[in-house]
This record gives sequence, C-alpha cells and structure tokens, in this order.
Amino acid sequence: MIRVLLADDQALIRAGFRALLQAEDDIEVVGEAANGEEAVALALRHGPDVALVDVQMPVVDGIEATRRITADERLAGVHVVMLTNYGLDEYVFDALRAGACGFLVKDTEPADLLHGVRVAARGDALLAPAITRRLIREFVSRRPRVSTPDALAALTNREREVTALVARGLSNDEIAAHMVISPTTAKTHVSRAMTKLRTRDRAQLVVLAYESGLVTAGDATVRPWDPDG
Repeated sequence: MIRVLLADDQALIRAGFRALLQAEDDIEVVGEAANGEEAVALALRHGPDVALVDVQMPVVDGIEATRRITADERLAGVHVVMLTNYGLDEYVFDALRAGACGFLVKDTEPADLLHGVRVAARGDALLAPAITRRLIREFVSRRPRVSTPDALAALTNREREVTALVARGLSNDEIAAHMVISPTTAKTHVSRAMTKLRTRDRAQLVVLAYESGLVTAGDATVRPWDPDG
C-alpha cells in the first residue's frame, strides 16, 4: 500500500485528488494539509511514502516545506512531488533543488497522476516525460554554471556517463540498453554517483549534471570532465 499525503490550500483540489487516489487498491491517502507547516507536521505524524505538495501555500510555502521534509532524517523515506499550476512555473527549479523528486502539473491526466505517485513511491524521479526534461533544461539554462570540480573528479568515467544519461531522462533499463550493461549494473552506477555527489535522488542528480556542465541545456550531450572548468 502506497501511503500519500496531500498538501494544497484549496480544499476542492485536495478532494479531487483524494477521490482519484483512494479509488486505487494500492494507494491510501493518510492526511491532508492546507499549508506547508501542516504538511511537515503530518509527514512526521504519518510517515507517508509520497507527499504531493503544492508550490504556493500560506504560512509556509511548498518549497520550504519540501526543504524541511527532505532535511529531516526521520523523513528519509518520504518522496516529495511538487504540484504546480503551470508547466513553466518559476518555482519548479527551486523545488527540485529543495529535494523534490519531481513535479506534476495540477491538470495532468488521472492516469499520469497515478503513474507519478507509483514512480515516486519506488524512489525514482519523475523525469521520464519529455515535458519534465524540457522544463529542467529550461530552468538550469537560466542559472549560472556552478563549478564542482571536486565532486566530478570523484566519478569514474562510467559513473559520469551514467549521470549524463540520467540527466537526459533515461530510466535504468534504458541506460542499460544504451551502455550494453545489465539493469542491475546501471542501477549500481547510478547509486554510486548519487552517493559520491551527495544527491538525495535522481532529480538532484539531474540538476547537478546540468549545473556542473557535464551536460548542457542545449544538446544534453556528454562532455568530458575538465578540472579547469
């Protein structure tokens, strides 16, 4: 059973999401919050697998709530999915940096919402849809490149290649096919890269890959690591 927390200041939105999620045999809504402060408190109380958190909420906004949830070791198993009204919401990038594993537009198709919840519950980032990859590239391209030579130097060539493929939105199975390795080996490379780069999940790995210049917003090609920047 996937335990879900809903956080949105609009009761009608919460009711609609609850009705959709509760209709599934493998999903249970364990709490509803009307603001970010309540979301953090309910996350601590219920320990959900997935928290659907609206970006804009009173008292404490969704980004700060996400930051508090992902920073709390007691909530290490909670995967935050941000809810946004617009595909190019200016807050999406900050949400990913705060630790969200991905995001969903509120008017998404029901099937996509359910799929997103299940993907997040598995611990994967919501990075496969083309719109998500496009949005991440858009927001990263607006930010100045951050020099992280020490972090990138710790990666092996394989780990660097895998990180770049993750940034392009490939799943472990797709990475395995691309590199002609087993899915288990691909998953191991991804996990090691996340550990070395101290990223919480694949979403943060993607952000770092773009910010560091390992891949670029324009073509997402793998670039050799250059210690001189």
